[in-house]
Amino acid sequence: MDTWDPTTKSTLTQIPLLSVKAGPRDGGAWTQRLKEEYKALITYTSMNKSKDNDWFRISAANPEGTRWTGKCWYVHNLLKYEFDLQFDIPVTYPATAPEIELPQLDGKTQKMYRGGKICLTVHFKPLWAKNCPRFGIAHALCLGLAPWLAAEIPILVDSGMVKHKDDAASSAESS
Repeated sequence: MDTWDPTTKSTLTQIPLLSVKAGPRDGGAWTQRLKEEYKALITYTSMNKSKDNDWFRISAANPEGTRWTGKCWYVHNLLKYEFDLQFDIPVTYPATAPEIELPQLDGKTQKMYRGGKICLTVHFKPLWAKNCPRFGIAHALCLGLAPWLAAEIPILVDSGMVKHKDDAASSAESS
């Protein structure tokens, strides 16, 4: 944690680490892992809201907790850009991190592959492997998706690849 900026380090130290090493095929142990995942997500979400810095909503899309969906957003030049967010928990979880998908951005950046999955291989996957099984979904959002959005969205907006919803509406009205 010594190479991270103080804000990231502070945030990360407040997200509970997980202890149950179980994946979707592990029955009762997976249920225990899901409880830990929810606790960490609730803590991370509450922490963000208390700092007026909430930037995602997410929930399990199925009772097994293997499919997750929601929204994430990024504010650039005082405009909020919102995107659908989804991912599946891999069968080899927690040894393998989830592949976070933003389907609306598919094909708009080289830092994305196969259907809108964001590229996290170089920076995030080694960190995940080093911290398995202590990291979970909240950590993937904090250390994977958040920096990806911060790095990519301004470039996509400035290049015109991503338009604000009000820009899209006004250009449709003028045509």
